[in-house]
Amino acid sequence: MDLVGILPALLAGAGVFLVVAGLFYYLQPASADSAAASPTPTLSVAPYSLPPRLSAAPSTSAGATAAIATRIRIPALAIDLPIVAAPANEEFPLCNVAEYAVLDKPMAYPGLPQATYIYAHARGLPKYSANMFLPLLTQSKINSGAAMIGMWVEVYTADNQRHVYQMSQVIRHVPDSSSAFDGAIAAKTDQLWLQTSEGTIHDPLKMQVVAQPVGVLAASSADAHPTGQGNICSDAPKCKSPNGGGCRR
Repeated sequence: MDLVGILPALLAGAGVFLVVAGLFYYLQPASADSAAASPTPTLSVAPYSLPPRLSAAPSTSAGATAAIATRIRIPALAIDLPIVAAPANEEFPLCNVAEYAVLDKPMAYPGLPQATYIYAHARGLPKYSANMFLPLLTQSKINSGAAMIGMWVEVYTADNQRHVYQMSQVIRHVPDSSSAFDGAIAAKTDQLWLQTSEGTIHDPLKMQVVAQPVGVLAASSADAHPTGQGNICSDAPKCKSPNGGGCRR
């Protein structure tokens, strides 16, 4: 089915999300390198914010595998970043990548009945080589981020899958403390949580976006394994300890 050809008609109807979401459920993961492995529905819908979900996504299947997140795309906000593990003893996040949170375990397994938690700097083009999460922060300041509700987020995993989520909640002014993870830790179903800073290096407040699963598509190995590993930010603070990570020596 040619999603590009039917998109204008879908957008004209109130049932646009249910119809498009249905396409995802029929396009469940296939062989990653088969002819059906590279559908591009999100490319055609990038300029649009779809309506909020009208029904819950299917429960995680018993066959879901624990594959680590490797890349995040938010087409409507021109965000496309590799996802990497945080440096050991991280004191400051890296630039030009997103990172996954590690609490008692890595929170980076889309598709499992738990939250995936991804964070990145609120920085972006043209100063940096990629849009980090600055567009999320910018949009959150406009009507409390209402325009982001319904936007699609793609999270690729190491097993060549593309997990598609839809933003459902924007949370502003979150204190920088362990309680910021409470909602994500409590998740018993597949969820995606995104985080970025609301101010300068010394600003303790964060903003979060919560997204719910839409479906899963196969991805090519090249798409699911970006090469960028990030770099220490030029304005990163000096390391406080000899083995600090992400900071300047």
